[in-house]
Amino acid sequence: MDTLPYAVQTTFPLLFMLIPALGALLSCRRRSPDRPAAEIWQRWWSVGALGIGSLWITLSFLAIPEAMADAIGFTPSPFQFEIAFANLGLALLGFRGASASPRERLTSGLAAAAFLWGAAIGHVYQWFAHGDHAAGNTGGILANDILIPAVMIALAARDLRRAGSGRGHAVRLAA
Repeated sequence: MDTLPYAVQTTFPLLFMLIPALGALLSCRRRSPDRPAAEIWQRWWSVGALGIGSLWITLSFLAIPEAMADAIGFTPSPFQFEIAFANLGLALLGFRGASASPRERLTSGLAAAAFLWGAAIGHVYQWFAHGDHAAGNTGGILANDILIPAVMIALAARDLRRAGSGRGHAVRLAA
C-alpha cells in the first residue's frame, strides 16, 4: 500500500477534531469575560467534531459505499446504509449543540458515546482479531470515535459543575 494515500486516509478524520479545537481556541481569545470558555468549546466541538464529522460519514456511506467499505477493510454490506443514518442522528445531535444547554450537550455526548465507543470496540477487535489495519479502521477514525464523545461529556460536565457552584448547590449529572 502506498504510504502517502494511507497516511492521508488515516489522518483525515482528525481534521474533524483539529478544526473545532482551533476555532474554540481563537474564539476563547476574544470572548467576553462573562462567557465561559467551556461553553465556547462545547459549541465548537458539538457542531464541528460531532455534527460535521458525522454528516461527512453519513454522506460518504450513502454516496460512495464501496469506497467506504474498502477504507474500513470490509466488503460492501447493507449495514452501511444503517451506519449512514446512525451517523445522521449523531450529526443532528451535534448541530443541536449550537444552541443547546450544557445538560442537552451532555446527553448528546452520552448518545454519541453509546454508538461511537461501540464502534471503537469493533475497530479494535477487527484490528487485533483479524489484522485489519485499513485506514478507516484504525488511526484517525479510532481516535475520533473515542475522543469526540469523551471531550463532549467532559466539557458538559465541567460546565454543569460550574453552573451548579454558582447557584450554591451541586448539579446532578445523571438525569
